[in-house]
Amino acid sequence: MTMTTINTHQLASEVKQRARQLGFDLVGIADASPSKYRDFYRQWLDDGRAGTMEYLHKRFDERTDPAMYLPGARSVICVAVNYLAPLDAIPSDGGKVARYALGDDYHEVLKPKLHQLADWLRARVPEAQSKCAVDTAPVMEKELAARAGIGWIGKNTCVLNEHVGSWLLLGEILTTVALPPDNPGIDRCGTCTRCIDACPTGAITEPYQLDARKCISYLTIEHRAEIAPDLAERMDDWLYGCDICQDVCPWNQKAPLGEMVEFQPRFATGTLNVQEVLGWQNEQYREQLRGSAMKRVKLPVLQRNARIVAENSARRIR
Repeated sequence: MTMTTINTHQLASEVKQRARQLGFDLVGIADASPSKYRDFYRQWLDDGRAGTMEYLHKRFDERTDPAMYLPGARSVICVAVNYLAPLDAIPSDGGKVARYALGDDYHEVLKPKLHQLADWLRARVPEAQSKCAVDTAPVMEKELAARAGIGWIGKNTCVLNEHVGSWLLLGEILTTVALPPDNPGIDRCGTCTRCIDACPTGAITEPYQLDARKCISYLTIEHRAEIAPDLAERMDDWLYGCDICQDVCPWNQKAPLGEMVEFQPRFATGTLNVQEVLGWQNEQYREQLRGSAMKRVKLPVLQRNARIVAENSARRIR
């Protein structure tokens, strides 16, 4: 089958069916046109709101135009997996870990499945070129997911789906096959401001705008230097990442549990004992976090976070 003889509507239907067979909960198709947020993103970077994430400044043209990242790109197949899992009661000495990091490293779980889907597509259309992306590639994945109908970008800047909520891990396949795009997601945040009101550091500066420098997820994962005392005090007991703006979102209150076994929590309470973390040596760090996305943070930074959690806990007791 060639691109000149293919029934693209039938192929798009088959792509979605194959994606679901591979375990993806949501799948949609976006066109590969340039980002409509290019100027906003440039200003966001220039204002310093990316903090120390210098990698976000790199490959700007590729990041804001899929056809620059994959020459000849016509479509982007967007997928999402629900990672919500039940947690046991949280102990008082626990440092909280964001839910997405409780299971296996999502990069290592999703990327092979995307490659399988891309290989399947290439078998159908041999001349097709493709690139797979999960998080680290220069791709505006939230915008593309919204454009593909996976959901909409909420006021907390997370992708929200009316059936699954925001507990979503995203992936993309950029392809030179011109597939019919899906309708974009419809913003259903309405007048709700719960995520904005609940953010303890004021990182959501206004609806749909995030200052990463204040975000607890950024502070505990990407920021490697010492954390300013006024921000550290408001981190409460978050050891790695933060889920506050998702926990309070009405769309997440009845979200179904995810089915992919790889994302079942390795720490049943969703927490780690901060005193134990403070006592870890490199060997224990590697053993406890083998195959986890938490290894994004090296031991000294994780122990910095643990000290902050312990200090915040002691302050509450006094």
